[in-house]
Amino acid sequence: MRAVAAERFASWVRDSATEVPLPGSGRTWERFQALHGLGREDLALARLAEGHADAVAILAELGATAPAPGERWGVWAAQPPGARLTARPRSDGLWSLDGVKPFCSGAHSCTHALVTADTEEGRRLFALATAVPGYAPVPGTWQAIGMAGSDTPDVRFTDVPAVPVGEVDAYVRRPGFAHGGIGVAACWLGGARGVADALFASAGRRAPDQLAAAHLGAVDVALHGAECVLRVAAAEIDADPADRGGDAALRAMRARAAVERVGALVLDHVGRALGAGPLCHDARHARRVADLTVYLRQHHADRDLAALGTALVAPEGSAGR
Repeated sequence: MRAVAAERFASWVRDSATEVPLPGSGRTWERFQALHGLGREDLALARLAEGHADAVAILAELGATAPAPGERWGVWAAQPPGARLTARPRSDGLWSLDGVKPFCSGAHSCTHALVTADTEEGRRLFALATAVPGYAPVPGTWQAIGMAGSDTPDVRFTDVPAVPVGEVDAYVRRPGFAHGGIGVAACWLGGARGVADALFASAGRRAPDQLAAAHLGAVDVALHGAECVLRVAAAEIDADPADRGGDAALRAMRARAAVERVGALVLDHVGRALGAGPLCHDARHARRVADLTVYLRQHHADRDLAALGTALVAPEGSAGR
């Protein structure tokens, strides 16, 4: 599965990556539609493609060199407890990375990556090539059945050369950090639509009874509502790409929470409507369900809802907006 996803990722980068608009370019909805389409087709591919598209946007926003043709980029910025990646300056103007970075999607297929690491001044973003000594994906650290093809193991860095991109905390302070988070939600929604395809296909083969029709209606309303959320978010991003209004973080938290809830609802309704049959006999549907179940957990559930609630009531916030 990893090899298949890597091959499809390479083909997408070669043939389609340059067609994805940047967020805030006036075509953000087209960007979200592209990510949604990839998610509906294959969530593992969508995860890799979204990382590359996000890297392109980050490099543009922070004034760094754009990827060269054929380069496949990832963005590895997870900071779970227990793992630490550090960076120190070298005498030749580069920096050296040492430590372990978890959740590196495309660890074996990306030619380059943007990676967050700790420095003496604070956390910074670095660009690096993966085909260098000292770069080593850690065997056995990605045991997932869902999203298996996304190839997301830990990576160990030993004196790996890197170039800083932006200043301390520039990665999280830029408006595009929030915009990119909604791009991930577009992938989730595509995955939810893919899971729902089995329910719509079943209804097309024979008229649904009242229970099946109710599940179908609930899924349709949920998917439509989530699409509307992303459409509004895209329009708002294009209206204020630099986030002068200060709404980007709230927008991203709301959109991600809304789409995550819809994804969970679709999984529930489709499972209840169709039973175990397609999970056991339809490999593509079973993989979609497993992939979406794992990918949705990139949203931190109640912790992210708590962060949203805290932002809404903060003194400098805008409660009720």
